[in-house]
Amino acid sequence: MKKFRLLFYIVPVVLVIGAVFAIFMWRANSRPVSNSSSKISFVITKGSSASQIGNKLKTAGIIRNALIFKVYLQLTGNSGRIQAGEYILSANKSLTQIVKEFLKGPSQIWVTIPEGLRKEEIAIRFAASLDKQGEEKNIFINDFISLTKASEGYLFPDTYLVPKDISASKVVDLMKNTFEKKMSSISADVSISAHSVSEIVIVASLVERETRTSEERPLVAGVIYRRLAEGWPLQVDATVQYAVANTKLKSQPITQIKYWEEVSKQDIDISSPYNTYKYQGIIPSPICSPGLTSLKAAASPQDSEYWFYIHDESGQIHFAKTTEEHNQNIRKYLGK
Repeated sequence: MKKFRLLFYIVPVVLVIGAVFAIFMWRANSRPVSNSSSKISFVITKGSSASQIGNKLKTAGIIRNALIFKVYLQLTGNSGRIQAGEYILSANKSLTQIVKEFLKGPSQIWVTIPEGLRKEEIAIRFAASLDKQGEEKNIFINDFISLTKASEGYLFPDTYLVPKDISASKVVDLMKNTFEKKMSSISADVSISAHSVSEIVIVASLVERETRTSEERPLVAGVIYRRLAEGWPLQVDATVQYAVANTKLKSQPITQIKYWEEVSKQDIDISSPYNTYKYQGIIPSPICSPGLTSLKAAASPQDSEYWFYIHDESGQIHFAKTTEEHNQNIRKYLGK
């Protein structure tokens, strides 16, 4: 009985001491770091955890204690509510004020444009990422399409940090400038290439849509150039998909089109300079925005004896030197 009576007195004391300590820790670590009102650009990358954000804030001199920051987010139910992007903060704000700034949302947000999209898809993705709605969304997409009529293939796919209210024209300029920078990084390959920049970008766009891995791209680029040199039709499905989508754009809303549907026998008869089953030679312009590895492959293709290639259902590529070998691959890997 004495033992239980002793615990009866000890437990409340321990709880009080714990509460006092917690209050002390909170007051000591939630205060502003300094009196400076200088603005600090603080960028949160996609996928950052509360711990990572807290550590980065501590390193930047914006908060006093990363653990207290994490615990506060968890206790207030805000741990998963902080969006990636850029925030403008200052060290004269308390921890609670810093969290309130985060909950308002970033001043700039991350927008990821994957490789292999055509300009219409890029416009739609940007509009969605910027949370454009209704007429504002339509205006943004239409402006983007109008400004990129001759820019297919020259809008570099990347992850961009942009203001929420960025205009379509500034997005286009940003993507074009990034393309120029990326091309300059492979200028040595481009300078010794037997092909013009225009041809390289066109072939790179085909390679982007026709390949699955960076390892196979130089070989596929080599097959495309070999066919062009010998006057063979390219017979690239992606170009037919591009032609079919162009036809759909004449009668269907931009946002409702499936741009890369599987090619049918009827599609192969479409009358278009992009139909590489029907017409020989290089197509008039790129069909999508290629990434750096595809551009590099088109600038530095790998020579081989191959004329054909297919991908099996698992995504593995199979090359062939003759029509007979190619047909065997089709039967063996595609069951056709």
